Amino acid sequence: MCGIVGAVAQRNVVPILVEGLKRLEYRGYDSAGLAVLGDGGAERLDRVRAVGKVKALEDSIQQLKTEGQTGIAHTRWATHGVPSEDNAHPHVSHGVIAVVHNGIIENHEKLRTKLQELGYEFTSQTDTEVVAHLVHHHLKKQKDLCKAAMAAIGELEGAYALGIISRDEPHRLIAARKGSPLVVGVGIEERFIGSDVLALAPVTRNVIYLEEGDVADLRRTEHTIYDASGKKVERPVRVSEATADAVDRGQYRNFTEKEIFEQPKAVADTLEGRLGKGRILEEAFGVTAGQIFDNTKAVQIIACGTSFHAGSVARYWIESLAGLPCNVEIASEYRYRKHVVLPGTLVVTISQSGETADTLAALQQTRKLGYGHSLAICNVPESSLVRESELTLLTRAGPEIGVASTKAFVTQLTALLLLTIALARRHGLTAEKEKQLVEELEQLPGRIQKVLELSEEIRALSERFVDKHHALFLGRGVHYPIAMEGALKLKEISYIHAESYAAGELKHGPLALVDANMPVIAVAPNDELLEKLKSNLQEVRARGGELYVFSVKGTGVRASNTTKIRMPEVGEWTSPILYTVPLQLLAYYVALAKGTDVDQPRNLAKSVTVE
Repeated sequence: MCGIVGAVAQRNVVPILVEGLKRLEYRGYDSAGLAVLGDGGAERLDRVRAVGKVKALEDSIQQLKTEGQTGIAHTRWATHGVPSEDNAHPHVSHGVIAVVHNGIIENHEKLRTKLQELGYEFTSQTDTEVVAHLVHHHLKKQKDLCKAAMAAIGELEGAYALGIISRDEPHRLIAARKGSPLVVGVGIEERFIGSDVLALAPVTRNVIYLEEGDVADLRRTEHTIYDASGKKVERPVRVSEATADAVDRGQYRNFTEKEIFEQPKAVADTLEGRLGKGRILEEAFGVTAGQIFDNTKAVQIIACGTSFHAGSVARYWIESLAGLPCNVEIASEYRYRKHVVLPGTLVVTISQSGETADTLAALQQTRKLGYGHSLAICNVPESSLVRESELTLLTRAGPEIGVASTKAFVTQLTALLLLTIALARRHGLTAEKEKQLVEELEQLPGRIQKVLELSEEIRALSERFVDKHHALFLGRGVHYPIAMEGALKLKEISYIHAESYAAGELKHGPLALVDANMPVIAVAPNDELLEKLKSNLQEVRARGGELYVFSVKGTGVRASNTTKIRMPEVGEWTSPILYTVPLQLLAYYVALAKGTDVDQPRNLAKSVTVE
């Protein structure tokens, strides 16, 4: 993995490929490359690769004056093999076949052995190189690029999105997908491929979303798509909502800052059209939502990373407000254990991209296990997760470019609170209580804006963290997952080791870590657990720990070695959403002070489309 762009056109496609790669940089990567064929390119296939940013690749292209009318390009996030030029995509076989690939070929070692016995030499450590040699091997017999590609694909096990070109068929591009997203762009006498519609936004908004197992044979003026059985099929051309300026950071220093400060609007957009006069409009979930919610007896939430933290908050809400049993599980763990299926369980999957491999696989597994209905909370309307779920609530966060999720998380929480209210309506939630919850939600964008006004205070505070190597985040009840999310953000973008604990667990081990060099950050809203939390904070103080407490006025949290950041008042149910924002700001300003790459932190990718 991580990003794919391809084109077959009547013009030089190199600038299109490079711009597409730049628009995919938000996914995270360690190297980049492209391969192109010129008009009459039967004599030559040109390949350029570079370790590091796309700018390094662009510089090499300019020096070599690389041009071509058919080409493929890729940004790589290392899985098999270290980041290096040899391991960067595209991979080439005998100067004839070039391949880019997202995903993992699980049987690559077996295929490598077979191909070596046939005389093929490998120059990389990657699983992808076997695909290039395998297509070349089948091309000797099939004499047709699409047929050879389909024969090679038939031998692959695992997940892939593929772009394939041949020196001997210079006006043709083959694309295929299984378990990893890929879209086809349709232009005027030109065709494109991309792992994300954002990559294609400058050249076309007309896109085809390839389905699982599809193979697309693309030429300048036409395209043919085959399904997993090899049958020719028609896939609809849709108009993407992505725009060419979707990845413009505007006045902001970086995308992470932009996305943190966009959160009031993102939450307002997520609520728009979903709130009536004192009630939520559950039709927003889909026309059959009411019937499905009527029959829901339990909820199973499945997600990864930040989305798992959102689901963990929702568990408190669903069990408290709706009175339904709710289980939350990390998708990668869910897939590999036995399950007890409760009748009437609604499966809720959460994913910013809608392409998270583990979450998609877990959703597919729930069908085999006999679970009932499914609902996706997602930010991308055209994603695989949305297409494979019965019900959907889109978060409307807009494109999120920073690898560390911010506005996608708060909009996920907002959507999950809407879901909770819809379920609670069937289990004793009064109209008066629903009206109160709706009023809280309506006030939420303005309250988030109030928290953002603390940015300078939090920036000054962040200077105290620059020389720290560890941090501890504490919360209780529904705010414990918010502490988990705060710790994750600090780890992701500042590279400071951070852990989170339910504050009542301090005396069961974590207190051993506390000293003057260990900052302890506490989420302390004025709720029924505040007094319990204050006792936990005394345990930290008694051991010389330095406390940073986010709390409202009048909670009585003040003592030596304690810095209090005063939060605006907020309702009980939207409190977790509001308390997320200052922890994002803290992580962001610490990362800035340390000089890390906040948008593209090391070793991480935005869309995790492999296990």
